[in-house]
Amino acid sequence: MNAPLERILYVEDDSDIQEIARLALVDLGGLDVTVCSSGREALAAFAAVRPQMVLLDVMMPGMDGPTTMTSLRALPGGETIPVAFMTAKVQSHEVSRYRDMGAIGVISKPFDPMTLADQVRALWAEWGAQC
Repeated sequence: MNAPLERILYVEDDSDIQEIARLALVDLGGLDVTVCSSGREALAAFAAVRPQMVLLDVMMPGMDGPTTMTSLRALPGGETIPVAFMTAKVQSHEVSRYRDMGAIGVISKPFDPMTLADQVRALWAEWGAQC
């Protein structure tokens, strides 16, 4: 059993989606969330934030989510950090690809703000049960 989920690094380039997710995760879910607008920003913040979990948008300009995840894996402490993707690209072959890359799960967009924190915690618990 892993510790309760408290700290998340959330990477999303769309400011409207950032705000909805922040409200859902912080105000409704009681989580400590650091929001980054790009993969590069997330990589720079990772060591200071020390997240327990990372939520990544798949389609972002510059550095997309899969590339960001690969780069996170090269950072100290990033080798085993659980990463979930948040994306509208949720066809079965796409979800399989993300899982094959090492993602612990996928949350589809648009997401329900009322249940987002529960979805994230369920992925966290599932990942913890496998560790």
